[in-house]
Amino acid sequence: MKKIILSVISLVVINTSLMAQNIEKEAPKGFDVVNPNIAKGKLKYINYKSKTVGTTRKALVYTPPGYTKSKKYPVLYLLHGIGGDENEWLNGGTPQVILDNLYAQGKIEPMIVVMPNGRAMKDDSNKGNIMAPDKVQAFATFERDLLHDLIPYIEKNYPALTDRENRAIAGLSMGGGQSLNFGLGNLDTFAYVGGFSSAPNTKQPQELLPNPEEAIKKLKVLWISCGDKDGLITNSKRTHDYLFKNDVPHIYYIEPGVHDFKVWKNGLYMFSQFLFKQVDPSTFTQYTVLGTKPETNMRNAEYPQVLPDNRVIFKLKAADAQKVQIDLGKKYDMVKDAEGFWNVTTDVVNPGFNYYSLIIDGVAVADPASETFYGMSRMASGIEIPHKDQDIYALNNIPHGDIRIKKYFSRGTNSWREMYIYTPPGYDTSTEKYPVLYLLHGGGEDQRGWATQGKTNLILDNLIAEGKANSMVIAMIDGNVGGGGMAGFGENSLKAFENELKRGAIPFIESNYRVKTDVQNRALAGLSMGGLQTLYAGIQNTDMFAYLGVFSSGWWANNTELSAPQYEFMKTNVSTINNNLKEFWISMGGEEDIAHDNCEIMIKKFDEMGIHYKYSEYPGGHAWPVWRHDIFMFSQLLFK
Repeated sequence: MKKIILSVISLVVINTSLMAQNIEKEAPKGFDVVNPNIAKGKLKYINYKSKTVGTTRKALVYTPPGYTKSKKYPVLYLLHGIGGDENEWLNGGTPQVILDNLYAQGKIEPMIVVMPNGRAMKDDSNKGNIMAPDKVQAFATFERDLLHDLIPYIEKNYPALTDRENRAIAGLSMGGGQSLNFGLGNLDTFAYVGGFSSAPNTKQPQELLPNPEEAIKKLKVLWISCGDKDGLITNSKRTHDYLFKNDVPHIYYIEPGVHDFKVWKNGLYMFSQFLFKQVDPSTFTQYTVLGTKPETNMRNAEYPQVLPDNRVIFKLKAADAQKVQIDLGKKYDMVKDAEGFWNVTTDVVNPGFNYYSLIIDGVAVADPASETFYGMSRMASGIEIPHKDQDIYALNNIPHGDIRIKKYFSRGTNSWREMYIYTPPGYDTSTEKYPVLYLLHGGGEDQRGWATQGKTNLILDNLIAEGKANSMVIAMIDGNVGGGGMAGFGENSLKAFENELKRGAIPFIESNYRVKTDVQNRALAGLSMGGLQTLYAGIQNTDMFAYLGVFSSGWWANNTELSAPQYEFMKTNVSTINNNLKEFWISMGGEEDIAHDNCEIMIKKFDEMGIHYKYSEYPGGHAWPVWRHDIFMFSQLLFK
């Protein structure tokens, strides 16, 4: 017996001496209005020699109220968009007004702000075709001009602090892309990086930050913000997704708005308050106005929205309802506003797939704003919360298999039944015969579960494309036979399922699909109730299946009437079971899995009997994120 424990633990070390930020979600009214009663900073144009460009270039410099050459200051380099120049922030964003007001309120540190022309070419004007290739290329060339010409000029001619922890870079649109590219590409130069509505010049995340561990160590603040109606938000989201996956602390800030200075001025207001002071990364996920719409939302549905810390905002209109709740395992009372909308923000929700329901005046119903799934023995809403493992079921540009929905008449139940069948990429154009995995759902679900909630097809597509799993057919069977579900579950229902498997499902697959029909090319696996069915039908028939997978399941310790005969059969047939099974894989969703204790007792009995198995543990409880990981791991062991 081999016992393997797999776990994923994200460890983020936070200096407890860091000073917490005040959680201010957006700029207040009047933040960009001149206050005649406060001290003002000064604006000055400078000219610096650029060896990179071979000419003298211009920039606008803001010095704070009370500026004196007897004191040294940190520096923020603030970049414009593709149609702008060194004046764009001044003309459209009045940064001096925003910063003066923040200084007066004691919300920001005194700093020098440099607004350069990010178009590094001899004719750096924003006239003519701003999208001309040479002008676009000049935005990339500016990195050299910034590092080798502008920064040295500023640090020679101004009382500037010259270490990385006293330099920041931020910008809007094209300048936001430059800021992310240059800032993250030069972590020894900048400790603070901000991208406001970053444009498509932003590098792909893997190129932008190939070494996330270095960023975790060196970055003080990484800010990514965008308006929710900005067509360029995908650039910000893909960067955020990569940072999230790699545990790089950052602020992902979404607000109502488009691609304009309303958003960018708010970005400057918020970002500048994090600069050149102690901050607490544990609060970063709390800074946003809006959340992100999950993939489970119906088309054009604005809510629910998932916040960066995995809390969820729900909003719906039910003007005549008296009481509305959200049921996510925990019930949340919603509050009705003056327009008839009910609102609530939940606690942190577990990552991955979650069932939920609306409860309107005591009646549980599906949310029309979300996709519905068969679970909990009824149609319920589902919501996808970002998960570190989501790459395993990402929709990638690779060959894809098919999910086929087939009705068949079963001799096992003497009735018409339905099966979901995954055929691998190339099945229709090949003459090859494939091995088969028969895959079983849990109680309260049916044959749809592994395809819809489980994303089995995408997981296998990706594994096959990477050469990590063999091509196979996967038959996703309806395990509800007899009474269906867990009610009255016992040996009679297990026998009924075994009969359906042997006389209905397997004959249908082997008669209608190009599959191999020997024991070495059949596997059986299931989750929860399907795990019990696998334990029964699989162990009873090791002459039919060479691979068994039992996910989040185990014989019930408090039901010896059911479990005792199973253990007795195994004890009598230890050598046959061990000889026939190439893989007997048992997995659990950590100690929080409701089946964990039963499984622990079961595998101790297996150890006593000498049954060979492998054990895997992945935190997440009795839930689909765990089972997605299970099929990801188990399928890589099959038919090899």
